[in-house]
Amino acid sequence: MPSVVSAQEWQKERDELLVAEKEATRRLDAIAARRRRLPMVQFDNEKYLFATADGGQRLLDFFDGQQQLAVYQFMDNGPDAFCPGCTHFTNGVTDLSTLLDAGVSWRTVSNMPLSQMESYWAGRGWDLPFASSHGTSFADDCGAGHGFMLSLFLTDGEQVYRTYATTGRGVDRLLFSNNVLDLACYGRQEEWEDSPIGWPQHPTYG
Repeated sequence: MPSVVSAQEWQKERDELLVAEKEATRRLDAIAARRRRLPMVQFDNEKYLFATADGGQRLLDFFDGQQQLAVYQFMDNGPDAFCPGCTHFTNGVTDLSTLLDAGVSWRTVSNMPLSQMESYWAGRGWDLPFASSHGTSFADDCGAGHGFMLSLFLTDGEQVYRTYATTGRGVDRLLFSNNVLDLACYGRQEEWEDSPIGWPQHPTYG
């Protein structure tokens, strides 16, 4: 349990932490400004034919009339094996309407065969748009390989360009539940965290 102190002492320590938090926020704002100034690279729209419930589609089709597109590469762990991290992330993907209002479409892609994705999506109750990149080099060309990755794309209506990509903790920071837990006393309660001795901890996804 945390130490119990007076309200005045708590406020003093909270104010000191707030200084560091504001410094981190300003640093993240500066990084975001650099992100908005990144150059982009052309992506071959005709190279990949994705399998969807509506038939074969190209990358350009995923924009759904928007100028920007976010694609999450969901790991393929083999038949009837599903990545717990990607599942946790996908559970937290909500409010796509707000993205659409800002001109950003969403698509979850995986090297899993379409039938496997359809079954898993139905079982999880997800209504996020998805597509199978099975048999294409899309994941490899994005740098995801057999892992996971979030990529952002832009189109001028004819060409497709990749503007940003991140994986690991760069994806982790987008999760609502993780961000709330990071504010909680016990944190995420995972073994890798630097927590006081005696704090409850367990293996990630354990």
